[in-house]
Amino acid sequence: MDNLTNIVTDAKRIVIKIGSSSLSHASGKLNFHRIELLSRTLSDFVNFGKQIILVSSGAITAGRSKLNYGHKPASTEEKQALAAVGQAELMRIYERFFSSYGQNVAQVLITREIVDNAECRQNAKNTFEVLMNLGCVPIVNENDTVSFEEIEFGDNDTLAAHVAVLCGADLLINLSDIDGLYDSDPHMNPDAHLISSVSEITDEIRSCAGGAGSDFGTGGVVTKIHAAEISTDAGIPMLLLNGENPELLYELLAGKHIGTIFYSKSK
Repeated sequence: MDNLTNIVTDAKRIVIKIGSSSLSHASGKLNFHRIELLSRTLSDFVNFGKQIILVSSGAITAGRSKLNYGHKPASTEEKQALAAVGQAELMRIYERFFSSYGQNVAQVLITREIVDNAECRQNAKNTFEVLMNLGCVPIVNENDTVSFEEIEFGDNDTLAAHVAVLCGADLLINLSDIDGLYDSDPHMNPDAHLISSVSEITDEIRSCAGGAGSDFGTGGVVTKIHAAEISTDAGIPMLLLNGENPELLYELLAGKHIGTIFYSKSK
């Protein structure tokens, strides 16, 4: 079993997922400082020789922010409309920040059909390959405007895991609003202990999961463990760590063990 430093150093292709709660302030407005830090850090990772695919939530959050939509949308129609506005806004912001560091980006919107249909899956895989060969960072999101199931029941943790498998990634990094997997909810229990590594996802590990920690995200630890199951079953380790400071990613390259590493099963 490789240690975390070797996993990060040896990974050529990395899928990085960031959630809505990590992209926004508690007010629900987008956190431009954090988005810029993320864009700069990932651009530097590309310069370092990594291929990066960013799975970014935040379309609905960006739509709420742009339209000054104060309350959390309740209906599917509201969420889809906000996503339609917000996805364009989110990509505009990413394009501005990434381009300031000389990095091109591309938007890739995915529906469940692409994962389930062999022909669609191959077409998507080919597109990712071409984009990365062109030096672009694909920025992936669920196509919220037309994807009913994702908005009601789904999450981008699962999407990121499927993208990692689709693209043959070497590592999945899940940036969340917690420092990693704890033995109980750290928002509720100040004595909760961080689990630094998981070699097998057991019922005991699943029992550590709680609900979503923010009004601006749809996932929780449950969905992150599910994502880890998908990726590790495919031979791809997943790292769960706090997305509050994207520059923590540099510490991984420097050999520091942070977050929780879910070790992969043998390919």
